[in-house]
Amino acid sequence: MQASAQAILNEIYTQANPEKAAILARFFKTGPGEYGEGDSFIGLTVPQIRSIAKRHHNTDLPVFAELLASPIHEVRLTALLALVYRFEKAKDQSRRDECAQFYIEHLDAANNWDLVDLTCYKLLGPWLMDYSTLHDWARSGHLWRQRVAIVTCMYRVRRGDFSDAFAIADILLHHPHDLIHKAVGWILREAGKKDEHALVAYLLPRYRHMPRTMLRYAIERFEEEKRQQFLQSRI
Repeated sequence: MQASAQAILNEIYTQANPEKAAILARFFKTGPGEYGEGDSFIGLTVPQIRSIAKRHHNTDLPVFAELLASPIHEVRLTALLALVYRFEKAKDQSRRDECAQFYIEHLDAANNWDLVDLTCYKLLGPWLMDYSTLHDWARSGHLWRQRVAIVTCMYRVRRGDFSDAFAIADILLHHPHDLIHKAVGWILREAGKKDEHALVAYLLPRYRHMPRTMLRYAIERFEEEKRQQFLQSRI
């Protein structure tokens, strides 16, 4: 028997921790004018959320839709992770299509960096045949869709294909927000794990003008001497 939205909410709220919630609210910048303004937390850890999500990955999608409409961060993350598990366990393409299309339709619920980073590349990464949608999102001016665009490239980067990651990094190279600098730098660093020469070739024409945070993330795994050469010769 599948659980109702209320039954899943009860499981989530049973593990609420007000002290942890206050810490999370500060960590995820929920104050006025901050990137997570208006988001609410009740204090669950990611392992607690994963456990609930795994138990309910076969829940009907309308139930997930109810959960994704919640103002509570952990409730939305539960639904998004459950959707990822549902996608990964799907045995036929139609069910995978259903999950991915539902994710895209409800993408606005992924409105903080952990909601994006824990889900998008695991679901959209293998599902999208054409990454042109990601290029469009990178140009959208919407912070969270732009983060989805670059982080989803993780799937192909880990398989040695850097073309979309580098192209989207170029689109976001002069983005004003630190959250995008970190995300782009992270994905570039992952590319460097697979092929450091490819990363260096990408960086050489660009690193002098990259945001410092983006560059620092990208070269984090370089040997110290090489890392300092990049940092010290930057404009």
